[in-house]
Amino acid sequence: MLDNFDNLVTQFWPQTVDGLIKGSIYALVALGYTMVYGVLRLINFAHSEIFMIGTMASLTVLTTIGISSPVSGVALIGLLMLMAVAGMLASGGTAVLLERIAYRPLRRHGSSKLAALISAIGASLFLMEFFALVAIPWLFDREGQGRNIIGVKRFMDREVVFSIGDLTVTNDQLIVLGAAVMMMILLDLLVNRTKIGRGIRATAQDPQTAVLMGVNIDRVIRTTFLIGGAMAGVAGMLWLLKYENTRFNIGFLLGIKAFTAAVLGGIGNVRGALVGGFVLGLVENYGASFFGSAWLDVVAFAILVLVLMFRPTGILGESLQVARA
Repeated sequence: MLDNFDNLVTQFWPQTVDGLIKGSIYALVALGYTMVYGVLRLINFAHSEIFMIGTMASLTVLTTIGISSPVSGVALIGLLMLMAVAGMLASGGTAVLLERIAYRPLRRHGSSKLAALISAIGASLFLMEFFALVAIPWLFDREGQGRNIIGVKRFMDREVVFSIGDLTVTNDQLIVLGAAVMMMILLDLLVNRTKIGRGIRATAQDPQTAVLMGVNIDRVIRTTFLIGGAMAGVAGMLWLLKYENTRFNIGFLLGIKAFTAAVLGGIGNVRGALVGGFVLGLVENYGASFFGSAWLDVVAFAILVLVLMFRPTGILGESLQVARA
């Protein structure tokens, strides 16, 4: 036990930085879960594949342009923006299509939440298998290899920006953290300061009254899926930048962890997704340092169980449904 504690102390700062990086990606994906739940009271388990599609769209940009060596300066900024836009369009568009095909017919026929949940699981499995059997072989010329890990050639040189003792921060870590925080701030402003944000909060609070006040429910729900999907698309680009790989089921485990982050912060709470993502990333890394890397996922899922048992409302506790309009 003492050796485990010494290991945690030795790796504290590197694990803290890495935990914040992972946590920021968890938070971006968690936003999709928390917004859809806040509006529809639905856990969209297919959202993990929306993240996967974001990684594939970003990788398609790299292969189409033909990046074979790291770039820097204006070229790097342009490449990252192009990858982010591609990820947002692909993920956001798929999320909207998913809502139109898998959820809206059930909602209009008054189906139960259980039916929608089963539909979400089915959509998740369909998207994974579709990419493994069709999309990946077609996009990346990998016939018969759609289930293999796809490595990404490094397109950005990694350099140390600053070091303080054992704390070392590189340029790719700053980009991931900075981009994620910026997207979360923009989303928070959108939800709390704009007309569409008022529509989202009104629909979450009382759909029937929102309709009487002239809110187009279908448009609000479609926009919610679009925004959540776009956030997952950005997360997909940042994942490629940091971890340089993807796979047809890359979103499965990460999606469960992002859902854990949403529950930890307070499901339905946009700011809670940010808090939950960072907390989960840090605790997960600290637990791995203390217990060993084999316990990384165990720590994350133990947190989910504990939160559901002792504080099901999460850290912040407030949801879109009770937020001020």
